[in-house]
Order: sequence, then structure tokens, then C-alpha cells
Amino acid sequence: MVQSNSRDNSQTHKNLAEKESSTSRIAPWIARLVYPLFRYLVLPFYFDRIEVKGRENVPEGGPVILAPTHRSRWDALLIGYAAGRDITGRDLRFMVSADEMQGLQGWFIRRLGGFPVNPKHPGISSLRHGIELLENKEMLVIFPEGRIFHTQEVQPIEPGFARLALQAESNNPGLGVKIVPMSLSYHPPIPHWRSAVEVAIGEPLVVDDYCKKPPKECSKYLKADLKAALERVHEERLKAEKN
Repeated sequence: MVQSNSRDNSQTHKNLAEKESSTSRIAPWIARLVYPLFRYLVLPFYFDRIEVKGRENVPEGGPVILAPTHRSRWDALLIGYAAGRDITGRDLRFMVSADEMQGLQGWFIRRLGGFPVNPKHPGISSLRHGIELLENKEMLVIFPEGRIFHTQEVQPIEPGFARLALQAESNNPGLGVKIVPMSLSYHPPIPHWRSAVEVAIGEPLVVDDYCKKPPKECSKYLKADLKAALERVHEERLKAEKN
């Protein structure tokens, strides 16, 4: 019983913290400093090779959800490398696990458009803020698997992801939300000094196509199709490597 109460209290604190901080902002001076710093110095210095394929699949405008696999704490920086402001002309907003908003990393994430969410029990305030960003036609980064997995296999898609995307489109018919699958692969799987990384970007899914399905099936189909799209992007990258 004591353990159960402890877990409940911990969950309550996480939800309260999420509620209090589920807004995002971008500090221009930090963005101007951080993106070039990591693009031209930190990432090339740490990794032996960084390869990005499929940048043409990132929409130039409109509401976009970048949906990458989650394999390392480097992921957010590499997504910025692949599709950040200096590449697409668009700022990125990040919905990330509350556990990743700690310390120096969290300090930077908060000032580069990040806000926390509990992936297992997403708070209403976090979902609402994500919807607001899409309504404002921002580019939002959400890790649909929910947390980091040191594996090549695509993991099940968290239900909150589909809920947010479908709600944004349903609330604003014709909004035009698109979901862009992204596969991040490290060699070896747990990255270290001078390892290699590949970012593969697939063709977008159009959320409105799923709003036309029966309500109870919308989320199921969207999650299944996104998982399949992530697997397809990953498999195509592997085939390209072999050839």
C-alpha cells in the first residue's frame, strides 16, 4: 500500500509539473547560437558520419508533425540538424517526455520550443498546447513511441499521438495536418564518440484522410499506418545501404 501511494504521489507531481509548464517558447538569441553551434561544430565533432535522406518530404508550410523514432538523447539535436530553421526556415516545437526535461538538456529544450508530456498519461494541458501549435501552423516534433528504445525495431505508437493529430484536424476541418515519419539509426545502436548516424525522412501522412473513417477506427488506422510508414522508411534505408 505504501508503494502504491508513493507511485500515485509521483504521478500526481508529474501531472502537476506538466500542467504548469505545458507551454513553449523560443528564445531567439539561443536559437541563433545553438543551431549553428551544433550543426557545424558539436555534431560533426562527435559523430564520424551524419547522413540525412528525404529532406524533400518535409512540407514547406502548414501544420506539420515530425514523427521520429526515438533512439538516443541526441535525437532532438539531429532532428534540428535535419529539419531545423536553418534548413527549412521553420522553428521546431518539441513535445518530449517530462523525464528528458531535466538538467542542462531541459534548460535548452525549454528555450528551443520544447514542452513536457507524460507519454503514458498525457495531460489535457499538454495535448491542448500541441493542438494550438498545429492550429497556428507550426512544425511540432513528437516521438510517437513515447520514450527511448535502443533497438532497430519500431515500437507501438502511443495513443496520445493519434489523439492529438486527429483532434487538431477535427476541430479545424481543412487545417491540413501532415505527419512526417522519420527514422533515426545509430551505428552502433548506443551512440558513442565517432559513431555514425542516419536520418531518413519519409512521405507525409495526411491526417484528414483518417478523419473520414468511423470515429472508433480513426486512431487505430492512423497508429497502424504510421508504424508501417516508419518501418518502411527504415527498410528502404537498409536496402539503400546494401546497394
